[in-house]
Amino acid sequence: MRILIQRVTSASVISNGLKTGEIGEGLLLLVGFEESDTLSDIDYAVRKCTNLRIFDDEAGVMNLSVIDTNGDILIVSQFTLHAITRKGNRPSYIKAAKPDKAIPLYESFISAMNAQTSKNCPTGIFGADMKVSLVNDGPVTIWIDTKEENE
Repeated sequence: MRILIQRVTSASVISNGLKTGEIGEGLLLLVGFEESDTLSDIDYAVRKCTNLRIFDDEAGVMNLSVIDTNGDILIVSQFTLHAITRKGNRPSYIKAAKPDKAIPLYESFISAMNAQTSKNCPTGIFGADMKVSLVNDGPVTIWIDTKEENE
């Protein structure tokens, strides 16, 4: 499971021409799943995303989490996070989970994030044509790959 985390002052997603999610200050999570992902990957990722201390405290030091700041979280599925670009110029997405595996994982991730934050996190629509807008704050952009959790 790979997640690109962006600290934002605002973000929104339009899915199939309709706005399906919009947030103020918080995190935009672009989330991609691979065939080997399990619920333990989701548990790890949710804990990591919600507890990362990447928001400024009163002294201007990144010392607060999205939970501490009562920030919002926008979740958007993105299989292209698993692109393999070593050969040629056309990325391969062979490691990305197929929809029959990825959709239940995506839904489980959303449910777990909602439970962890005690909020209903807005989302994009899995597999839809989406347009994501954001104002990256900092900029702060962090990459998480659950297969690298012990590094």
